[in-house]
Amino acid sequence: MSLLQIQNMTKTFGGLCAVSDFSIAIEGNELMALIGPNGAGKTTVFNLVSGFYSPTEGSLVFKGKSLAGLKPHQVTALGIARTFQNIRLWHDMTVLENIQISQHYNLGYNLVDAFLRTRRYMGNEKRIADRGYEILEALDLRQFAEEMPKNLPYGLQRRVEIARALSINPALLLLDEPAAGLNSSDVNDLIKLIGWIHKEFKIAIWMIEHQMDVVMSLCSWIKVVDFGVTIAEGTPEQIQNNPDVIKAYLGDENI
Repeated sequence: MSLLQIQNMTKTFGGLCAVSDFSIAIEGNELMALIGPNGAGKTTVFNLVSGFYSPTEGSLVFKGKSLAGLKPHQVTALGIARTFQNIRLWHDMTVLENIQISQHYNLGYNLVDAFLRTRRYMGNEKRIADRGYEILEALDLRQFAEEMPKNLPYGLQRRVEIARALSINPALLLLDEPAAGLNSSDVNDLIKLIGWIHKEFKIAIWMIEHQMDVVMSLCSWIKVVDFGVTIAEGTPEQIQNNPDVIKAYLGDENI
C-alpha cells in the first residue's frame, strides 16, 4: 500500500470546482512535484491533505488510515508536516521556541503538570528541547537558536520553517513553494537542502513549486494541474515536452 493514496478527490466551494477528480499515489521515499499556473488548485490539494479542508468527494488514505474529517493537528500526529508559501513563523519567539512549539500535539503532560512543574512536565520539556537542538544542529541552524526569526535573512527563515516541519519526524513532508521569495543563491542552497533532507531523513517529499529548476533538479515524478484538473503527469523530461503543459503555462500562441 502507498504511503499516501488519493483517489478521485474533488473539492467545490459553492459553484466553483477548485479540484476535480484528483488521484495520486505517493510511496515512502519519493520526491514528487505538483505544478501548474497560478490558481490551478495546487494549494487547495495540500490544504485537503493537511486537514484544512475536507473533500467534497473522493478519498485520502495515509498509512492505511482515512484522513477524512481529521483536523490539522490530527493529520500532523499521523506524520504529515507542511510548510507554506508565505513563511509562517512566530517572529516574537526564538528560533528554538518556534521548533519546540511544533510539538504541541505531543506534549505528554497536562495543565496541572505544567502548573506544578511535575517530573512528567520537566521530562517532556527536556525531550522537546533536545529534539529542537537536534534538528537545528542537523540543518546548520544551531547558532541561531536564541535569535528571533524576524532578524534572520529570508533564506534562513525558510530553512527554520522547514526545520520546524521536520521536528515532528514526518513520513511525508509537504513543501508549498519553498523557493518563493528566494534569490538565485538561496534557491541553489534550497535545492541542495531538499536533496539532502530526502536522502538523510529517508522521507517522502511532495512539493508545489513554480521555479522549474528546483522541480527538474529534484523530482522524479511531476503532476500538472490547471483549473483544478489534472492535465499531465510523468517524468521531468516528459513534462518538459508536453504540449498541454506548455499551453497551460504559455498560451496557445506559443505552441
